[in-house]
Amino acid sequence: MIRAAIVGIGWWGRMLVNAVQGKSAAIRFTAGYTRTRAAAEDFCAEHGIVLAKDLDALLADPAVDAVVFATPHSQHGPQVERAAAAGKPVFMEKPFTLDVAGAERALDAAARAGIMLGVAYPRRFHPAVAELKARIADGRLGVLSHCQSEQTAPAGLSMPADYWRSDPAEAPAGAMTATGVHSVDLLIHLFGRVDYVYCLSHRRVMARLEDTTVVLLGLANGMSATLYCSLVTAVSARFAVFGTKGCAELWTPEFQFRFVRCPRGRTPGAIPRPPPRSSSTRASIRCWPNSKPSPRRSAASGLIRSRPRTSCTASRCSRRLCARPNATSRSWSHGHRRLRRRDG
Repeated sequence: MIRAAIVGIGWWGRMLVNAVQGKSAAIRFTAGYTRTRAAAEDFCAEHGIVLAKDLDALLADPAVDAVVFATPHSQHGPQVERAAAAGKPVFMEKPFTLDVAGAERALDAAARAGIMLGVAYPRRFHPAVAELKARIADGRLGVLSHCQSEQTAPAGLSMPADYWRSDPAEAPAGAMTATGVHSVDLLIHLFGRVDYVYCLSHRRVMARLEDTTVVLLGLANGMSATLYCSLVTAVSARFAVFGTKGCAELWTPEFQFRFVRCPRGRTPGAIPRPPPRSSSTRASIRCWPNSKPSPRRSAASGLIRSRPRTSCTASRCSRRLCARPNATSRSWSHGHRRLRRRDG
């Protein structure tokens, strides 16, 4: 069993510990270090984690086989270098680093030390992503044209302004730093290199951080891609790929997979004309109420649906409505006036 150490025992560090502690036969957290020791003592005692006095002492401990980091983003690069110098394999939370130079130094240190280095992009291994990648590879989506993704969460609505995640220095890419990097990783995983990027990032709600970010990307394979991410709206996750044979989509935070096939036997881009209207269409219902349809609320969806009345409400008219409307045009004629309804 791997004896791991956790560095950074805040909200997310505890999530990582709880995910495996006592549940996995392959790994267990036995040691830890955090800047706020007093706040983590009870949690570590409950989970059998011995707190080190500092990071150097933890890295020098021969009983530690690997180190998991859940620390502020700006510390990631130097921490990888220090762990590599101590010969410890590393699992680093995303984003890996905040600039290219820092990433290159960390990668070089890991390569020289010969350690295993992993970054927390687990969505690559999701079964729905594997299915999407297989369909792209075997041509079931046809010629790919575009990828559209969104990643949102309401964390910024309650995040304190002095919290480190609210610091623009720790999140220089705005909302993309915390959430959108997952979508960027999937883009690279599925389609390869990105050639150019256009980005709009702005602050709508949060005190300091740019909480809403929109990105347009051009990929080396000729595709385009868009990314929307926000920290100030409801939870949403969507990753859709459009091709000439259909659209494959990963949606909801659980990444449910669905595929919509392009219709066959029709010229691409051709829109079929509607059938011509006939006299029987207009005569399919003889009466329609002057008043508005009575609303009906669906308990399941909360939507308002309309149900036509069964008798005419026009003044001095007692005729019954026809019970067999024409399902194609939905047109009705009335002796007092003619109304036409088009279902959307």
